[in-house]
Amino acid sequence: MIIVPCSMKTLAAVRMGFCDDLISRAADVTLKERRKLMLVVRETPLSSIHLENMLALSRAGAIVFPPVPAFYPRPETIQQLVDQSVGRMLDSFGIHCEDFPRWEGFEWSKGKS
Repeated sequence: MIIVPCSMKTLAAVRMGFCDDLISRAADVTLKERRKLMLVVRETPLSSIHLENMLALSRAGAIVFPPVPAFYPRPETIQQLVDQSVGRMLDSFGIHCEDFPRWEGFEWSKGKS
């Protein structure tokens, strides 16, 4: 399950097991059944409360994924930045997409053993 975007309210609800809507209930069940849960947190700056909530959920088995843009493929459009983040999210679930470049190391290190 991927929650994107994941507000700090939703993050706190999932951490505390406060299932007042379908998203927090589904996330609660996902964690309970030891399935993969990714939380794409969207708010900054982060307070210590936010960080503690993220840490607790990470320890409970969730993946905390801040959608930080990747600039190594040298994106030319906003859509390419979005595609890169979405592709990385899907990769972590074993869903392979061909629409974005993956990190393959530095140019100068290619071909060296």
